[in-house]
Amino acid sequence: MSSTLAKKETVERKWYVLDAAGKPLGRTAVVAAKLLRGKHKVDFTPNVDCGDYVIIINTDKAVLTGRKSEQKLYRRVSGWIGGMKETKARTMMETRSDHAMELAVKGMLPKNTLGRGCLTRLHLYKGGEHPHAAQKPEAWTLD
Repeated sequence: MSSTLAKKETVERKWYVLDAAGKPLGRTAVVAAKLLRGKHKVDFTPNVDCGDYVIIINTDKAVLTGRKSEQKLYRRVSGWIGGMKETKARTMMETRSDHAMELAVKGMLPKNTLGRGCLTRLHLYKGGEHPHAAQKPEAWTLD
């Protein structure tokens, strides 16, 4: 049985738009990570970056299910003693919803150079408009 392996030079990349309005943040991030990684393609190869470009709009209208808005905490550390800062998910979604979506997608990608390359193809916008109309992105429905 022979397998078709993708090469870096032969990868064709498309542009997709995901609308996060009214959808759970995690479900949107799962679909975005799958598209960025290229797992939806027939010729997916684990060691080749064969993913597509993803635009996520309306990140400010994404919802958190359950009690995540009160219980989930985003932590960051400055490196100094006592330099850990915590932000509640509700505050993060009100002020920096695009950053919350980026962190969710980043956590679902591999922690190596392939994952960092995938993250450069992610474009996030709080509103419903994006400046990538020239690339003719296709709408991807969240299942």
